[in-house]
Amino acid sequence: MKKLNIYITKQIIVGFLLVSFSLMSIIWLSQSLRFLDLIASKGISMGIFIELTSLLMPRIFTILAPISLFAAILFVYNRLLSDRELVVMKSAGISPWQLAYPAILISFLLVVVNIYVLNFGIPKAENAFNTLEWKIKNNVSHLMFREGEFTKLQTGLTVFVTAHEDDGTVSGILISDERSPQKKSITTAEKGLIIKTDKGPRIILINGTRQEISLKNRNFSSVNFAKYSVDFGIKGSKSRRKDSVRVRSFSELMGALDDSSLSKTDQYKWFIEGNKRITTPLLAVVYALLGCTGLLISSFNRRGQTKTIAIALTSVIFIQAIDLISGNLATKNLMWLILMYANILIPIIICILLLIMPSLPFSNHHSKAPAQGETYAKI
Repeated sequence: MKKLNIYITKQIIVGFLLVSFSLMSIIWLSQSLRFLDLIASKGISMGIFIELTSLLMPRIFTILAPISLFAAILFVYNRLLSDRELVVMKSAGISPWQLAYPAILISFLLVVVNIYVLNFGIPKAENAFNTLEWKIKNNVSHLMFREGEFTKLQTGLTVFVTAHEDDGTVSGILISDERSPQKKSITTAEKGLIIKTDKGPRIILINGTRQEISLKNRNFSSVNFAKYSVDFGIKGSKSRRKDSVRVRSFSELMGALDDSSLSKTDQYKWFIEGNKRITTPLLAVVYALLGCTGLLISSFNRRGQTKTIAIALTSVIFIQAIDLISGNLATKNLMWLILMYANILIPIIICILLLIMPSLPFSNHHSKAPAQGETYAKI
């Protein structure tokens, strides 16, 4: 029995890894499209781009992992049934519950992994992602001015550079500054040097002209200068506020109802997120049981197990939909938390009962196991 469990476990793990890698690659590519503008307009390196998009993967993994496990288990057990290996195993006296051990074991391992990812991996990745994105958008040291192109640093601030010099300076500079609601300005200079200060990055312009127009009274002024500095940074505090609920610890989320500094809506939102860190990992167990139960309790059919597979797929879609709906409803009324947990517990209980109790309806393994010769004669 031990060798049999290892045999099935290896196949499920290989299938799970292949499906997970394929799905996460597709999602990674689709998510990467959101950040292509940073390469085109901000000039970030490919290394930073990969780092930025990879920080989204822990969040995506917790969503795709249970689905990948379900697909792998469904494929492996369906192949074992199609190849009549399950028929031989049942004829040898191995119960469906014993045959489900590998799927249940892997699902519990995935539960542990998802608990870690949700409570430690995602908060850390979200913080790193938000910090890196903030630095890219608001720190000139992460940008590269492309020769002959207009670079939009932030809303209302655009810079044009003619050429990069060997000494680290830039030449032929034009800066359009529309950040102030009272005035607009155009600054041109022969050369410039980007420096970092305590108040943020600046560019020191040499030998240029600054033209300014007041939007209130339409007064126009023009000033020639030998040296002038323009601030590219964000005024005010350099700190970034942690506004995502995903970066909060489990204890913070579960204690949100007693936090008077939060609004009622935020209290519910945080508390539901804390409960989702309990229910979301358990979806792996639910999907694993749904993937194998129907195939293990059904008898062999030469025409395939289309009906059984369709029921399993429909059940997964239904449970996933209830999980999303109950989570959204619970942010308005905590009574819906009961549905969130029932959506996890009821399928687990039903599947376990079908696997271990031969007298239940729709369970075909309660009949006496035929002799080996009789089995192959029927096949």
